[in-house]
Amino acid sequence: MPAGVILGYQPLVPVMDYLYSLYDALVSINVPSDKAKAVVDAMERDMGTTLATKQDLLLLATKEDLLLTKQDVGVLRQEMRQDVQLLRQEMTSLRTELRQEIENRYVLLDQKIDTVQLRITVRLGSMLIVGFGLTIAAVRLWV
Repeated sequence: MPAGVILGYQPLVPVMDYLYSLYDALVSINVPSDKAKAVVDAMERDMGTTLATKQDLLLLATKEDLLLTKQDVGVLRQEMRQDVQLLRQEMTSLRTELRQEIENRYVLLDQKIDTVQLRITVRLGSMLIVGFGLTIAAVRLWV
């Protein structure tokens, strides 16, 4: 399908004829020939770099290409949903494991605190008994 039909218009004047007409018009109003040629060259260069040609337009995506791209995006979206679901499951599993590990650490910490508390109690009791014994011995010696 020609590009003009795709865009809904047909060029009325070929580009080269247009440029020759522009050159002739500039020369007819007394623009020097070298300057008119420079304007036409600049115009041709701009048209070659900024305007789309028929070949350029034929390379544009067709409706089928867009549908295929839409299907690819749909597949990608589904894959992303599955990946997110797997990630959620992994996060839930890790959270459960972390909670269990924290609870285990609390139990160990409680056990260690109880052990330290018992040691302190025994040491304090031993110091009291020894101190009380020394006090009684000192009183007996004094009397």
